[in-house]
Order: sequence, then C-alpha cells, then structure tokens
Amino acid sequence: MPEVKVPELAESITEGTIAEWLKQVGDSVDKGEAIVELETDKVNVEVVSEEAGVLQELLANEGDTVEVGQSIAVVGEGSGNNASEAPAKQDESKEETNASTSDKQSQSAESTTTNSDDKSQDNNQRVNATPSARKYAREKGIDLSEVAAASNDVVRKEHVDQSQNQSNSQQSQPAAKEETKKPAQQNPSKPVIREKMSRRKKTAAKKLLEVSNNTAMLTTFNEIDMTNVMNLRKRKKEQFIKDHDGTKLGFMSFFTKAAVAALKKYPEVNAEIDGEDMITKQYYDIGVAVSTEDGLLVPFVRDCDKKNFAEIEDEIGNLAKKARDKKLGLDDMVNGSFTITNGGIFGSMMSTPIINGSQAAILGMHSIITRPIAIDADTIENRPMMYIALSYDHRIIDGKEAVGFLKTIKDLIENPEDLLLES
Repeated sequence: MPEVKVPELAESITEGTIAEWLKQVGDSVDKGEAIVELETDKVNVEVVSEEAGVLQELLANEGDTVEVGQSIAVVGEGSGNNASEAPAKQDESKEETNASTSDKQSQSAESTTTNSDDKSQDNNQRVNATPSARKYAREKGIDLSEVAAASNDVVRKEHVDQSQNQSNSQQSQPAAKEETKKPAQQNPSKPVIREKMSRRKKTAAKKLLEVSNNTAMLTTFNEIDMTNVMNLRKRKKEQFIKDHDGTKLGFMSFFTKAAVAALKKYPEVNAEIDGEDMITKQYYDIGVAVSTEDGLLVPFVRDCDKKNFAEIEDEIGNLAKKARDKKLGLDDMVNGSFTITNGGIFGSMMSTPIINGSQAAILGMHSIITRPIAIDADTIENRPMMYIALSYDHRIIDGKEAVGFLKTIKDLIENPEDLLLES
C-alpha cells in the first residue's frame, strides 16, 4: 500500500514533530490533501497524501519526532467516512445492546444517562480539540468542555490526562483527610502551569545556547540623532504613499539600506565560520525579527542591495503578516546573511541582541527618546535619540571593524541624503 513519508523540508531541517493529525484511520483522503501538520524548527508544514483512498494506518503519534523520508501513514484503496462518525456509531450500537438486556429500571437509568451523554457529546463537538483528543476523551468518559476550560487553547491528549489526574486527585483528597485526620494545609504550594515546550521554543532555546557557548560574542553601542531622518519622513511620507500604492515609509527601510552599505564597507560582518573556513557572503539577504504568538521569527528580505525603499517596506510588511498568520514558508526563513531586530517597538531603551544562527553579527534598534544633547560647547538641544547595538562574533570581526560598522550606520541615518546616494 502507498505510504505517506515526511518530505524534504529544507537543507538545514532533517526532522520535525507530529503536531496534529488532520485525518484519522478510516477517513477518505484525496490526492494532494493534507493529512498531518508537522512542526519544524522554523515553521509548521502540512504533509499531503500522494494517493487517493482511505487512511489505513498511522505510523506515528502526535508529539513524535519524525525524520525526513520516514513513513508516517499508510493509504489504501476504497472510500471511508469521517473519523468522528465511526466511534459514534459504535457507541450507539453498544447502548442498544445494553438496553435490550436490561430491565425497565435499568432502561430508565440508561435513558437518563444517554440524555446526559448526548449533551456532553454536543458540548464536545463545540470544543476546539484535536481528533486524537476527542477519541481519547470518549474512551476515558471525560467531558471535553471541562478540559477546555482549563487549557484555554486547542485541547490535546495531554490536557485530557491532566484533567483526569486532577479529578482523581480531588476525589482521593477527602478520603485521605478522613484517614489521617490531619488539618488542611495552611500554606498550599503556589499554583503553576506545567506544559511541554513547543518544538520551536525548544529549538530556539538550544540554538541560542549554542550561539552563546560557541561564539566569542561581544556587543558595541552607539547613539543616533534621528532628527534628520524623522524630518525627511515627515516631508515625504504623503507623497511616498501616493507614489507607491499605499506603502508607508518606515524606519526599517532606512536601517536596512544603511546596513547594506555598512556590510559592503566591512565585509567581515557579512561572513560566517564553517569548520576551519570563513565564508564571506556576496549577497545581502537581511533578516527582520518579527514577534508572533509562537515567539520570535526571523524571515529574510532577499537582495536588499537591489531593492529600493518601497520594495523593502513592502517585503517587510508582507513577511510580518505571513509570520503572524502562520503562513511563512521554509524558503522565507533560511540562508540569510545579516539580521536586524527592533526592540524599540516594545519600549526597549538598550539591549544586547544575540546573534542569529551562524551569522557573524546582529544589529539592535531601540526606542527613540527625546534627550538633551550638547550641540556644541555653548548649545544644548532636546533631540530624538536612539541607542543602537551591534553584537558580533569576535572570532571573525575585530573591535575596530565592529565600531566602524556601527559608526557607518550612525552617519548614514543622521545624513539620510548620503544614504540615498549610497543606494
């Protein structure tokens, strides 16, 4: 029978985790239809069936780690039903058999129980739960609506177990109190929520630790007077929107173009170490960190040296929307050369960003804060100021290059006309 295998994902991704089976055994499957959602280190991917038929067997469970090329399901010939219908019919058959062998009293009791079960089943249908969780809850006789109230999310099998364990614990407590006759605890332990980290969070934690352990990371700082670039945006923003079909002129395009100019001037910052070799990249794919419900993601704007300000702003907006809608592809997330992260949108005044993957450096932007600045020996003015930071791998980049890179960013942002000439 045809087997469904984990497809090639990306050059740097060799495995994933079964996040949710979208089809269950006995379900009809069309050719090209998604049957499982696979969580990888970077994005979630739907795996489709190459054949039409019936899902005969699942070879991996939700939560299992599977490798590229591994068989995870079997699809056979024929037509099937929805997975939820078969268990329901089996339950109805069992109820009819039990009813036929009971007396009038038990029939009345069963009628009451059946009505209760029907209500519970209706509640279960309204709960946002995975197919495996629904089946598991039916087998355990647990009401999913009660589980959902505790999970505040999509109900999975582990939530059902947690609910059952909590219920058993609550039932056993009165008996234990009667036997021991001890007073209730005056200072119970503090409430906590224990849950498994998602694959993406575990991968991010592992990679951040690897970067910290395997690089000689330093951070250098500078500050930028944002007066000129803010005035330029103010003067040009309305015309920019009209000329570019509604695209707004933000700060990110200025910093992206400034980063490209600085990378050309200091190519070591656009490099990485591969074993005993240093690879200096001749392209400028700039990563822009995007905050999502699932954590920080870094999609890349490709060929920024060949794009104008409007094209960069458009691409950043599209990637940010895809990230928040969970529609980023693997191609959006790999093979970048440099990264920019903007903690200023959350109010950060200063930070030391961690290098992204195998890259050599990362630029950190921060909040724009009005501060008194000495213009000359006799003049002090309030100016909109931003601290910027460059975290870099000292194995590749010397302090002189790091400071020079950041100084180039500063000079170009403070003199945006020069930046336009550079691009």
